[in-house]
Amino acid sequence: MRKTSAALITVSLTALALTGCTAAPSFEGASCERATDSHVASLATVTGDLGTEPKVTLPTPVRINESSVSDLIVGEGRAVTTSDQLVALDVALYAGDSGELIVATEFNGDLSRLSNIDSWAQQIPGIATALECATEGSRIITGISPEDFGAEASAGFNLGKDESVVAVIDVLKVYLPHAEGSLEFNGALGLPTVVRAPDGRPGIIVPDADAPEELVVQTLIKGDGPVVTGDEPLRVHYTGVTWEGREVFDSSWDSNAKQFDLTSVIPGFAEGLKGQMVGSQVLIVIPPALGYGEQEQAGIPANSTLVFVVDILGTDSPAGQ
Repeated sequence: MRKTSAALITVSLTALALTGCTAAPSFEGASCERATDSHVASLATVTGDLGTEPKVTLPTPVRINESSVSDLIVGEGRAVTTSDQLVALDVALYAGDSGELIVATEFNGDLSRLSNIDSWAQQIPGIATALECATEGSRIITGISPEDFGAEASAGFNLGKDESVVAVIDVLKVYLPHAEGSLEFNGALGLPTVVRAPDGRPGIIVPDADAPEELVVQTLIKGDGPVVTGDEPLRVHYTGVTWEGREVFDSSWDSNAKQFDLTSVIPGFAEGLKGQMVGSQVLIVIPPALGYGEQEQAGIPANSTLVFVVDILGTDSPAGQ
């Protein structure tokens, strides 16, 4: 990834508040309220439990001019509040003309199939819209117009150009979009300062001081999720800078959150995250001995002290679980 000046990042964030979590959920800044349509729920008879393949009967043909959505089951879990927030879904699609099943996921409880609204917007925009503000544990039915299903998807599934689609979506798991919890006071002098944009993206200000010789770990935001043991892969957002260069050498914030197995990362990174709680944001200052040592690594000079800010968004489940 191209290096970015930490100072420039800081300038862009100077007017932003140092906050933890917001009082009420919102989607991309707008009020997070589900606009449900009882008509679409009446289009189909849907039976079966959440997480099991639904049995769907449609009074064909179904003609949908404007896409709409209804929550058949309203989950009490976390809401989808950003377009890049990772979710685990089960999805079944039904042809509007015949009522037949077009395609479906396995509905076997697999939480390793992850997607987000951004990825669905490129494939089937109607599903992307249906996921806005949806909550974990919900079963959704959405009637998708030909326009919102997309010409490419319609052709790929051999549907008519003007054929509508009905989708049943189970929202099995929703990851955090960024760290959420209580702000923690850290009074140590001579350590980097972190500022945050509204979307949680951190900026790191490295002081004009000598780098610490020992590993430093500060919890900046304390989440209330499970404790990180290292037994399961973590899903995180992170930004890393070198102390000496004060430049970003790597960040996940311009793409999807990354998965890390703590048994296969540098020792300081693993030590800094073990014992933390999901939802936390952690500052980790890693001396060379617990980083890459005397080896240059992907543009990081030898004997570099590394500074990471890590948002712990959740743990990943193995495939099929």
